[in-house]
Amino acid sequence: MTVQKEVIGNAVLYCGDSLELLRAGFTADALITDPPYSSGGINAGARRSTPQDKYIGTHGRQYTNFYGDNRDARSWSLWMTLWLGQSMKTLNDGAYVMLFTDWRQLPATTDALQAGGYIWRGVVPWNKTASSRAPHTGYFRHQCEYVVWGSKGNLEKSLHGGPWPGLVTQRVIPKEKLHMTAKPLSLMQELVEPVIPGGTILDPFMGSGTTGVAAVTSGRRFIGVEMSNFYFDVACKRIEEAQQQI
Repeated sequence: MTVQKEVIGNAVLYCGDSLELLRAGFTADALITDPPYSSGGINAGARRSTPQDKYIGTHGRQYTNFYGDNRDARSWSLWMTLWLGQSMKTLNDGAYVMLFTDWRQLPATTDALQAGGYIWRGVVPWNKTASSRAPHTGYFRHQCEYVVWGSKGNLEKSLHGGPWPGLVTQRVIPKEKLHMTAKPLSLMQELVEPVIPGGTILDPFMGSGTTGVAAVTSGRRFIGVEMSNFYFDVACKRIEEAQQQI
């Protein structure tokens, strides 16, 4: 696969396969990412549907689809363990690891984090508030996603702040989303705070680049990887605009 590279201020962005690029010798102080969940659907046929069909449907806003969201439960767990193990080589000792997941994949995500060699240290719920999509009346709302977090080895006391909130409340504003699974910028700005000032944040599945925007606007460096050419271009544009605003 041909790899495209863009250097934009304090950010280095790659368009390519994360499994290949994680062997490139990056050095980072944190891994913060929102990998494909391969969630949704109660049978194999539904899980193989496009992300647009699974998560948005035909009557919602139309987004460009993304890759890697159609694995079954076992292959998804193995894939997660594979790239997490590979990422260990890129991170400095004491680096933070933060992985987004939903309620279906939460148990498997905690397993994959530990199987990849990291120390699991907790879960931070992201409360999307009651503005999240409502189920039928017999259900509890699925209004939370989760950040499974840990570290590479020991985690020293922070010299620049903390402890940080163990619950983040931030509603999704649909008109601001440039990717169907995009996280709010304000959410990502909170999650980058534990990373040492001036440190480097790695996101192997950067999508539309929100983590990168949060990183560079907080004075940190960013390394991002995205397989989709479409979303790579979106991320480049957003991070360039963020650098200009600085």
